Amino acid sequence: MVETGERLPEYHCAMVDEVHTKGDRVRTAEVIAALSLATDLAVGFPLEHGLRSALLAMRLSDRLAIDAETASQAYFISLLFYVGCYAPVDLGWEVFGGDDALTTYATPYRFGTRVEMAKGMARAVAPPTGSAPWRAGRVVRRLPELALAFPSVVAATCEVAEMLSGPLGMSTKVSKLFVFESERWDGKGMPDGVGRESIPLAVRIAHVARDAAFQLTQGDSDFVAEVIARRAGGAFDPEIAAALAADAEELLAETQADVWKLVLEVEPKPWLMLEGDEIDEALAAMGHFSDMAVPFMVGHSSGVARICQQSADVLSLGKSEKSDLSRAALLHDLGRVTVPVRIWEKPGQLNTDDWEQVRLHAYQSERLLGRSSFLSRLIPAVGAHHERLDGSGYHRESPAAALSPAARLLAAADAYHAMTEPRPHRPALSPGNAAEQLSSEALAGRLAPEAVSAVLEAVGHPVPPATHPAGLTEREVQVIRLLSHGFMTKQIARSLDISAKTADFHIQNAYRKMGVSTRAGATVFAMQHGIATWENSL
Repeated sequence: MVETGERLPEYHCAMVDEVHTKGDRVRTAEVIAALSLATDLAVGFPLEHGLRSALLAMRLSDRLAIDAETASQAYFISLLFYVGCYAPVDLGWEVFGGDDALTTYATPYRFGTRVEMAKGMARAVAPPTGSAPWRAGRVVRRLPELALAFPSVVAATCEVAEMLSGPLGMSTKVSKLFVFESERWDGKGMPDGVGRESIPLAVRIAHVARDAAFQLTQGDSDFVAEVIARRAGGAFDPEIAAALAADAEELLAETQADVWKLVLEVEPKPWLMLEGDEIDEALAAMGHFSDMAVPFMVGHSSGVARICQQSADVLSLGKSEKSDLSRAALLHDLGRVTVPVRIWEKPGQLNTDDWEQVRLHAYQSERLLGRSSFLSRLIPAVGAHHERLDGSGYHRESPAAALSPAARLLAAADAYHAMTEPRPHRPALSPGNAAEQLSSEALAGRLAPEAVSAVLEAVGHPVPPATHPAGLTEREVQVIRLLSHGFMTKQIARSLDISAKTADFHIQNAYRKMGVSTRAGATVFAMQHGIATWENSL
């Protein structure tokens, strides 16, 4: 049964673009909507899928006369439903039978019966495009591995979503909803198997809205109504499912338009706002999201932003210029989530198609930021962070005249930081070797000499923190840094010349101090507190 209360206020229909940003102030919904676009592409959904889900959640809330606070919670959790999807878990991409196998074969049945979900997962592991012997072999080998790891996947995605949503400007009430993301009305979900009204109303609305928006990619409104009605009493609250199924055509019609403006208009009032440092914290969370794609990139965005801040001081940039540069650095690799993980982790030479996807990740960052009038001002630097003065960079091969001072500084900072990080095809360079290589790029006319000089001066005198966050010891920081970059316990032990038992002891102690229970949570904590980057350990 749906709880009712104060009726949701009438939707605000003013010209949103005229009121949602002012100076160093921006609507929380605008920033989160941009991140929602990134989660769409990260999980293989059509762009604006999350926006459509949030819009549909608001239309459902209006039909059901839901109170404004609950509707606001449904709005934001619908936008951020998959924000934990990039959680680092001990489950390789090779488990699935292709880049889009999970979305293509498993997602349509996520809210189906257990039998349907099992069949969907089996097809994701062994797509029907393969031969019968190949499929049978993969099911035998990979499905048990997936079944064994799935509870930890659910725990990690919930924990990461909760940890990222706080810095994004969400209330604690919203952050605590993510633990119910994989629960079901019939009590057969995960992680705790709670059901019925024990699942918060906002989540029950989001469940129906997200599935209906996805099913619309599979068929027309009649098809959506039939699927949602069939899942009533199983995954879904029967009353919410009935409201959608009874009026699917009208409820879904509006979601076929460009919904960016619409979804900002329907946020329940009072609108949440971010100001000053709150904006930087939210953008840092977006950077952490993009960095979780692969272990060796953990902490990259915040590391580049730190170098940019220090370099801006060297060049005596103004407060506004420094702020925009730092924010561009936090978001410069957001488009990386559109590239399959298998490509980033490839140790050998990339083929033509792989390279094209990598080359366009800067363009994808532009695409994700371009809808927001507040964030779009960062695009000139974000989109050019791989450009070079001689036109040899990507993705536009822009000449020197087209590159702003901020773009030149971000390119140099990104290059230096990347050199000090390991990659599948090479080990990390020492700070000294990275400085030499960066200087050679300036001498060759590819990077701006003034930008390179500023970066090298900025990183030449690092000041280590006096203490570590959460009371972590130096050894615990070393262990968590390696853990967040994908090292297993035995690998950590070998790297630090300690026993596996001692390494695990440090891991468990660190978990308790950080207040986390999974590798994914430790990874987010490490990024949020600046202890994840390789530069701090070299």
